[in-house]
Amino acid sequence: MQPTDRLPWIAAAGLALIALAGCAATPAPYAPRGPGQATGYTDRQLTPNRYRVTFTGNASTPREQVEDDLLLRAAEVTLAAGYTHFLFDSRDTQSKTRYSSIGEPFPGPGPGFGYWRFRPRWGYGAFGPDVDIVATTRYEAYAEIVLLKGADVAREPRAVDARAVIQHVTPPQPPANPPV
Repeated sequence: MQPTDRLPWIAAAGLALIALAGCAATPAPYAPRGPGQATGYTDRQLTPNRYRVTFTGNASTPREQVEDDLLLRAAEVTLAAGYTHFLFDSRDTQSKTRYSSIGEPFPGPGPGFGYWRFRPRWGYGAFGPDVDIVATTRYEAYAEIVLLKGADVAREPRAVDARAVIQHVTPPQPPANPPV
Protein backbone atom coordinates (compact mmCIF):
# COMPACT_ATOMS: atom_id res chain seq x y z
CA MET A 1 0.00 0.00 0.00
CA GLN A 2 1.46 3.36 -1.03
CA PRO A 3 1.63 6.19 1.55
CA THR A 4 -0.84 8.22 -0.53
CA ASP A 5 -3.30 5.30 -0.43
CA ARG A 6 -3.42 5.56 3.36
CA LEU A 7 -4.39 9.24 3.44
CA PRO A 8 -8.17 8.71 3.01
CA TRP A 9 -8.14 6.08 5.77
CA ILE A 10 -6.20 8.30 8.13
CA ALA A 11 -8.54 11.22 7.46
CA ALA A 12 -11.64 9.05 7.98
CA ALA A 13 -10.26 7.62 11.23
CA GLY A 14 -9.40 11.11 12.47
CA LEU A 15 -12.91 12.40 11.74
CA ALA A 16 -14.46 9.39 13.45
CA LEU A 17 -12.34 9.95 16.57
CA ILE A 18 -13.26 13.64 16.67
CA ALA A 19 -16.96 12.77 16.36
CA LEU A 20 -16.71 10.18 19.12
CA ALA A 21 -14.78 12.53 21.38
CA GLY A 22 -17.43 15.21 20.96
CA CYS A 23 -20.21 12.81 21.91
CA ALA A 24 -18.51 11.10 24.82
CA ALA A 25 -16.78 14.08 26.42
CA THR A 26 -19.98 15.33 28.05
CA PRO A 27 -21.66 13.48 30.94
CA ALA A 28 -25.17 12.20 30.31
CA PRO A 29 -27.74 14.95 30.88
CA TYR A 30 -30.23 14.66 33.72
CA ALA A 31 -33.28 14.00 31.58
CA PRO A 32 -35.81 11.24 30.94
CA ARG A 33 -34.55 8.37 28.82
CA GLY A 34 -36.48 8.48 25.58
CA PRO A 35 -37.13 5.72 23.05
CA GLY A 36 -33.87 4.59 21.49
CA GLN A 37 -31.75 6.49 24.02
CA ALA A 38 -29.17 4.81 26.21
CA THR A 39 -28.88 7.44 28.96
CA GLY A 40 -31.19 9.24 31.36
CA TYR A 41 -33.69 8.30 34.05
CA THR A 42 -36.74 6.07 34.13
CA ASP A 43 -39.31 5.41 36.80
CA ARG A 44 -42.17 2.97 37.05
CA GLN A 45 -44.91 2.71 39.64
CA LEU A 46 -45.13 -0.80 41.10
CA THR A 47 -47.78 -0.20 43.80
CA PRO A 48 -49.45 2.99 45.05
CA ASN A 49 -46.42 3.80 47.24
CA ARG A 50 -43.58 1.85 45.57
CA TYR A 51 -41.55 2.80 42.49
CA ARG A 52 -38.59 1.45 40.55
CA VAL A 53 -36.23 4.28 39.56
CA THR A 54 -33.11 4.08 37.36
CA PHE A 55 -30.47 6.40 35.99
CA THR A 56 -28.01 5.39 33.28
CA GLY A 57 -24.96 7.48 32.47
CA ASN A 58 -22.58 7.42 29.54
CA ALA A 59 -18.82 6.74 29.55
CA SER A 60 -18.15 10.32 30.73
CA THR A 61 -20.57 10.22 33.68
CA PRO A 62 -18.78 9.31 36.93
CA ARG A 63 -20.34 6.75 39.25
CA GLU A 64 -20.98 9.35 41.96
CA GLN A 65 -22.96 11.52 39.51
CA VAL A 66 -25.06 8.54 38.39
CA GLU A 67 -25.89 7.75 42.02
CA ASP A 68 -26.68 11.41 42.80
CA ASP A 69 -29.00 11.56 39.78
CA LEU A 70 -30.79 8.43 40.99
CA LEU A 71 -31.23 10.01 44.43
CA LEU A 72 -32.55 13.22 42.87
CA ARG A 73 -35.02 11.34 40.70
CA ALA A 74 -36.27 9.34 43.70
CA ALA A 75 -36.95 12.62 45.53
CA GLU A 76 -38.78 14.10 42.52
CA VAL A 77 -40.97 10.99 42.15
CA THR A 78 -41.78 11.12 45.88
CA LEU A 79 -42.97 14.73 45.78
CA ALA A 80 -44.86 14.28 42.50
CA ALA A 81 -46.80 11.37 44.04
CA GLY A 82 -47.87 13.54 47.00
CA TYR A 83 -45.49 12.08 49.60
CA THR A 84 -42.79 13.80 51.65
CA HIS A 85 -40.23 11.07 52.35
CA PHE A 86 -38.94 7.85 50.82
CA LEU A 87 -36.70 4.97 51.74
CA PHE A 88 -34.64 2.63 49.63
CA ASP A 89 -35.99 -0.90 49.75
CA SER A 90 -33.22 -2.05 47.42
CA ARG A 91 -30.51 -0.18 45.57
CA ASP A 92 -27.49 -1.04 43.43
CA THR A 93 -25.11 0.43 40.88
CA GLN A 94 -23.79 -1.71 38.06
CA SER A 95 -20.84 -1.00 35.82
CA LYS A 96 -20.51 -2.12 32.23
CA THR A 97 -17.02 -1.98 30.74
CA ARG A 98 -16.43 -2.26 27.01
CA TYR A 99 -13.01 -2.86 25.47
CA SER A 100 -12.14 -1.73 21.98
CA SER A 101 -8.98 -1.47 19.96
CA ILE A 102 -7.71 1.41 17.91
CA GLY A 103 -5.07 0.69 15.36
CA GLU A 104 -4.05 0.65 11.76
CA PRO A 105 -6.72 -1.02 9.59
CA PHE A 106 -5.83 -2.85 6.41
CA PRO A 107 -7.77 -5.05 4.03
CA GLY A 108 -7.09 -8.67 4.65
CA PRO A 109 -8.55 -12.09 4.16
CA GLY A 110 -11.80 -12.69 5.90
CA PRO A 111 -15.39 -13.86 5.49
CA GLY A 112 -16.11 -11.74 2.43
CA PHE A 113 -14.87 -8.89 0.33
CA GLY A 114 -14.07 -5.73 2.27
CA TYR A 115 -13.45 -7.43 5.61
CA TRP A 116 -11.24 -5.27 7.85
CA ARG A 117 -9.18 -6.15 10.86
CA PHE A 118 -6.41 -4.64 12.95
CA ARG A 119 -2.87 -5.70 12.13
CA PRO A 120 -0.30 -5.96 14.88
CA ARG A 121 3.24 -5.01 13.95
CA TRP A 122 5.29 -8.10 14.60
CA GLY A 123 8.49 -7.68 16.55
CA TYR A 124 7.09 -4.97 18.88
CA GLY A 125 5.08 -7.08 21.28
CA ALA A 126 1.75 -8.84 21.09
CA PHE A 127 -0.22 -5.84 19.85
CA GLY A 128 2.57 -3.73 18.37
CA PRO A 129 2.95 0.02 18.64
CA ASP A 130 -0.03 0.85 16.38
CA VAL A 131 -2.82 -0.83 18.35
CA ASP A 132 -4.25 0.54 21.58
CA ILE A 133 -6.81 -1.16 23.80
CA VAL A 134 -9.32 1.32 25.23
CA ALA A 135 -11.68 0.56 28.13
CA THR A 136 -14.86 2.60 28.62
CA THR A 137 -17.12 2.12 31.64
CA ARG A 138 -20.75 3.17 31.97
CA TYR A 139 -22.73 3.08 35.21
CA GLU A 140 -26.39 2.36 35.81
CA ALA A 141 -27.96 2.88 39.23
CA TYR A 142 -31.35 1.49 40.12
CA ALA A 143 -33.52 1.33 43.20
CA GLU A 144 -36.92 0.38 44.49
CA ILE A 145 -38.23 3.10 46.75
CA VAL A 146 -41.09 3.12 49.23
CA LEU A 147 -42.91 6.45 49.59
CA LEU A 148 -43.84 7.69 53.06
CA LYS A 149 -45.79 10.53 54.66
CA GLY A 150 -47.34 11.44 57.99
CA ALA A 151 -47.01 8.93 60.83
CA ASP A 152 -45.06 6.47 58.64
CA VAL A 153 -42.13 8.92 58.53
CA ALA A 154 -41.86 9.04 62.34
CA ARG A 155 -41.80 5.22 62.55
CA GLU A 156 -39.08 4.78 59.92
CA PRO A 157 -35.55 5.90 60.90
CA ARG A 158 -34.25 5.32 57.35
CA ALA A 159 -36.71 7.81 55.83
CA VAL A 160 -35.13 10.36 53.47
CA ASP A 161 -36.66 13.85 53.23
CA ALA A 162 -37.35 14.42 49.52
CA ARG A 163 -37.31 18.23 49.81
CA ALA A 164 -33.88 18.17 51.49
CA VAL A 165 -32.51 15.98 48.70
CA ILE A 166 -33.77 18.36 46.01
CA GLN A 167 -32.30 21.29 47.93
CA HIS A 168 -28.84 19.70 48.25
CA VAL A 169 -28.43 17.47 45.21
CA THR A 170 -28.54 19.25 41.90
CA PRO A 171 -27.84 17.82 38.48
CA PRO A 172 -24.76 19.13 36.71
CA GLN A 173 -25.36 22.09 34.41
CA PRO A 174 -24.85 21.37 30.73
CA PRO A 175 -21.65 22.91 29.39
CA ALA A 176 -21.98 26.33 27.83
CA ASN A 177 -21.65 26.29 24.07
CA PRO A 178 -18.54 28.20 23.03
CA PRO A 179 -19.12 31.00 20.49
CA VAL A 180 -18.67 29.84 16.94
